[in-house]
Formats: sequence, structure tokens, C-alpha cells
Amino acid sequence: MSDERIESQWWFNDKTGQVEQGPQSPQRDRIGPFATRDEAQHALDRIKANNERWDDGDQ
Repeated sequence: MSDERIESQWWFNDKTGQVEQGPQSPQRDRIGPFATRDEAQHALDRIKANNERWDDGDQ
């Protein structure tokens, strides 16, 4: 993946609760990458929904 593409993507920082463009914080603190700021902002919602689907057996 090119540096330019990485810099244009979005991450959710699980430690700070902030959305970041480009890899600004340590990898262990980031969820992503996401194509848009909005997708990154809702990262925890997406994780919760995925976990619920797995718990229900609807992989």
C-alpha cells in the first residue's frame, strides 16, 4: 500500500476515542483503516454489531 493511500485513510484511536487521518498514533491504539471519517467514527458500533452477529451464529 502506498504512503499516499495510507495517509488518506482514517482510523479510530481506541485509547483516545478520536478519529485520525493517516497513522498518527501507535498501531496498537488504532482500529482501521476506513475509507471515510464517518466510518472510522462508528468503528466501535461496527465491532459491536459484528460481535453480536457472531454470538448469534450468523457469521
